[in-house]
Amino acid sequence: MKQRTLAGRQVSAIGLGAMPLSMNNDKRYPSFEDAVATVHAALDAGVTLIDTADIYAPDGEEMGHNERIVAEALRTWDGDASGVFVATKGGITLGDDGAKGRDGSEAYLRSAVEKSLEIFGVDRIELYQYHRPDRTRVYADIITGLKSLQDAGLVRAVGISNASVEEIQIALDVLGEGNLASVQNEFSPKHPGSIDELRFCADHDIAFLPWSPLGGTGGGASSVGDRYSAFREVGDAHGVSPQQAVLAWELALDPHVIPIPGARRAASITDSALAADLELTADEVTSLSESVGIFD
Repeated sequence: MKQRTLAGRQVSAIGLGAMPLSMNNDKRYPSFEDAVATVHAALDAGVTLIDTADIYAPDGEEMGHNERIVAEALRTWDGDASGVFVATKGGITLGDDGAKGRDGSEAYLRSAVEKSLEIFGVDRIELYQYHRPDRTRVYADIITGLKSLQDAGLVRAVGISNASVEEIQIALDVLGEGNLASVQNEFSPKHPGSIDELRFCADHDIAFLPWSPLGGTGGGASSVGDRYSAFREVGDAHGVSPQQAVLAWELALDPHVIPIPGARRAASITDSALAADLELTADEVTSLSESVGIFD
């Protein structure tokens, strides 16, 4: 598996987005055992980056559902899990009635981090990402709270998710240039609008982690080649799936890009992981970008 840099560490160029194991659009979930097996398949394929979040859980279920799957998979995998990089997120709340809210206060984020630490059985989270903006609070104050968690040694690196260019700049202003590890935004042929954030991250040496890089759960990823024929054609030319063509295109956009495709079946992540070795020509990359409205 080819490597890329995240928070000063080398990780697999393709990560695993673990969310579909606990939360997806068509509300169909694998058993706990099958979910663990899917994470094992990712690790067996050379994936060393796993992205999760405390809020990933079937509606009405407990916080930490997805984190527990990942923790159990790491505990029971027959390989060496010491080199696996786990990133989690916090900042979205879940009420007793299943209603979701947002809380970017330092007190809430500290409590969320402490719960994640307990689930994973570690003293420090490798990468803690602020999940979605709490619009009732000043963004700089939220990042200051995250920095306090880093200063306290509870998290090694800080990232943000679902952030605009302006919010990325605010995070840099608070943390200091070079101290924002990652930005995780939706990016795919279906949603190319985060190209500005991707380019901003590249200019500032920040890892950019596309979520739903294949178009989302509930059929978006499986039908990407039907909806975006250019990727199916490139995949056919290389004898690979259109999903691999999509991920290889995203990797080719910039070395700071680390896609985290979701999977709820072992076969899905096994196929996605192979995209790290798919080399597209410069003309193919340009053609695919133009097909979804991205131009230099």
